[in-house]
Amino acid sequence: QLQLVQSGGGSVQPGGSLRLSCAASGFTLGDYAIGWFRQAPGKEREGVSCMTRRGGWTSYEDYVKGRFTIFRDDARNSMFLQMTSLRPEDTAVYYCAAADRWARECSMTWKYEYWGQGAQVTVSS
Repeated sequence: QLQLVQSGGGSVQPGGSLRLSCAASGFTLGDYAIGWFRQAPGKEREGVSCMTRRGGWTSYEDYVKGRFTIFRDDARNSMFLQMTSLRPEDTAVYYCAAADRWARECSMTWKYEYWGQGAQVTVSS
């Protein structure tokens, strides 16, 4: 079965850190661009970050820039999102995704073929 299996997430106080992980099953993640997205209650899903195949290009939305880091470990067929300096407005369900695209730059507007099941991140004091 072709899927992305997420782990991580949880509750943290403002200013804290969390790491989200996604492991690909049934396909080679290294052949895909990757992205992270989130959806807060009552809001539409929005992009967080993306990375091209081989990791040559990354992109971050302004609201996470400087605080979140996307990275991948193709040897482990996995991708990660390291989140620091978390804020209450970062509270959302976070999703990993993979896109069958080969490009110099990545985009969070692409069609992503595979999605993780989602992980809740709650930032609250």
